[in-house]
Amino acid sequence: MDNCIFCKIAAGQIPSKLIHEDEDLIAFHDINPAAPVHVLIVPREHIATLADCGERHAALLGKMMLLAPKLAQQLGCGYDAEAGAGGFKSLFNTGPDGGQEVYHLHLHVIGGPRPWRGQR
Repeated sequence: MDNCIFCKIAAGQIPSKLIHEDEDLIAFHDINPAAPVHVLIVPREHIATLADCGERHAALLGKMMLLAPKLAQQLGCGYDAEAGAGGFKSLFNTGPDGGQEVYHLHLHVIGGPRPWRGQR
């Protein structure tokens, strides 16, 4: 999409604080974080919303969900089951009533010491 900010970030046309990149996904720090850790996992393929995904996107969605805990751990907010401590939120906003602001599928990974200023 010509005017999609996430497509432009994925293409390297707009700078970001990139923390992960592979052939399918990029991940970068949110410019308006709702918590001490707030990153976005974005597919390189332009898909407007989670509601637009079909069976052909199952592997991509799985890859996004598996990357979330790895990035959370890397950024210091991974979940330690043994200690019962830490943790993060993973969130897809879908459509206007779901709070979606950028119409390019993206997964928020939000964590860090609470309370957070945002309630996303």
